[in-house]
Parts: sequence; C-alpha cells; structure tokens
Amino acid sequence: MVKEASMANDFDLTVELCGVALDNPVIPASGTFGFGREHNEFYDINILGAISFKGTTREARFGNPTPRIAECRAGMINSVGLQNPGIDAVIAEELPHLRSIFRKPIIANISGFSVDEYAECCAKIDREEQVEIIEVNVSCPNVHNGGMSFGTDCTAVAEVTRAVKNVTTKPVFIKLSPNVTDIVSIALACEEAGADGICLINTLLGMRIDTLRRRPVIANTMGGFSGPAVFPVALRMVYQVAAACKVPVMGCGGVESASDVIEMMMAGASAVQVGAANLKDPYACKRIIEDLPREMQRLGITRLKDIIGAAQKQ
Repeated sequence: MVKEASMANDFDLTVELCGVALDNPVIPASGTFGFGREHNEFYDINILGAISFKGTTREARFGNPTPRIAECRAGMINSVGLQNPGIDAVIAEELPHLRSIFRKPIIANISGFSVDEYAECCAKIDREEQVEIIEVNVSCPNVHNGGMSFGTDCTAVAEVTRAVKNVTTKPVFIKLSPNVTDIVSIALACEEAGADGICLINTLLGMRIDTLRRRPVIANTMGGFSGPAVFPVALRMVYQVAAACKVPVMGCGGVESASDVIEMMMAGASAVQVGAANLKDPYACKRIIEDLPREMQRLGITRLKDIIGAAQKQ
C-alpha cells in the first residue's frame, strides 16, 4: 500500500474545467451515481474528481413505466425517464447531504421540457454555493415542438443555451445527444450561444425485443443504450468536437478503465465521466482512479493535462 501511494504521488492527475480545479479527471456521470449516498457506503467518494448528480427537473418525476431496463451483450438500455424529486427538494435535501459527505466539486445536471423550465431550474441551482458547474441535458423532448429533443436542432439548443447563460454566473456545460447527423454543428451552436463547455455523449437510442412474448422488453419500447459498445462512437464525437470548438469538453460514453480515460483525454477531453460501469460495478470509478498512475507509468505520462488533445496534434 505504501508503494502504491508513493507511485501515485509521482504522477500529476490534476485537471481544470473552466477554472474549477479537479484532483483527477474521473467523474461519475449523472443518473449512474444518484446523489452519492449509496456509493459512499462502499468507499470514500472523496477519491473522485467531481460528481455529476442525478438529472433534475422543475417538478418531481416518478419516471417511465416498468420494465425500464434491458440488458445487452455489450451494455444496457434504460428508459428511467428522469425520475427525481424535483429542483426544490434537491436544493433543500439532497444537495446539503451530498456536501456533508463530499468536499470536491459538484456538478448539477439539469433537465427540462421547455426553455422556461431549463432557465428556472438553472437560475435556482446557480444560487447554491455548493454547486461549481451546471450541466444542461438537452436530450429531453421539447413539449412545445412536437417532442423533438432540444439537442437535435441547432436553433433549439442555442435557445436553451442562451436562456440558461442569461440567468447563471457559473460555468455551463451542455450535454449533447449522439442521436444526430452532425454533432459538430450542434456543439458549435452551443459555443456560439455562450456555452462554457460541452459534455458528450449522452446515450444512443436502442431497443430489445422479448422473442417469447413478441414485444419490446422496455415498456416505453426504446431507451438509451450505454456501455462499452458505445465507446468508439463517443471517442469519435469527442475528437470531432474538441477539434472544432475552443471550449473544454467532458468525455462520456462506454468508459470502463484507466486506459479508456487516457484515450478520451488524448481525443480532446479535459475530464471524463463514467456512466454505465457504475451500475455494473459500484467500485468502477475508484478502480479507474487507482489504476491511472500505473497506466500513466506504462505510457510514460507524467501529467495528465499534458495529453489533452494529444491525438489532435499528430
């Protein structure tokens, strides 16, 4: 154990997101870590670089009907439906409790079904000193535009970004859906509208069929596909967006190992979120962080921040 700790001290894992310092780049992705309570029973979650807490909406949501989880060979499909207690309960109860057990940066993930809802929730969370970064999930259906996701249209995503930036003072990262033809145009629309950073990717749209019952496994028919199978898609999109945009990128999608984290950073990510892996292994983030110095040693890397976008420079 002493040797392991000594080796960790020989490597610099620190990174920065819009002036917010992180001890390491590993962040549990929203929706896969709750509000930190459960995982803190397994290990001291202060080993993490930051936490992106469960997606929060204006009103409390029970979520979608069950079944809403389907297993896949290289991942999983979920259609949880943004189950959460609502912004006011998160601020009054969940956020103070999270801060009592976690002293690192907190990222608030905000979802909405209208521009006004995004703006209202972001304005409220911006006033909470416990929160350092706001992450806006634009994969929600726009109830005023036929249910189309905000994140699939440049005009809609720019409108949300501007509305949120008008009522906030903290760094705003827009979390993008991969279910688009041109991810770069969507990311550039966010940047031009004032986004401080981009997070990608959210889940791909997928489905499974119960062949005995001859009907979809998921009650909602389709859901978000995540897990190791999506990593190459996520890596490609991180690479494209990091090359096109000047704002920092948080990479997410299929990350399961320290090697995946380094690959994401070489593609251009300044920090890396771990999602579905947490649902399969509650120790996933802890293991990845502990493995990073060994992987850095193997690759001859002394400082992680030096490799951000390294593959872009070839």
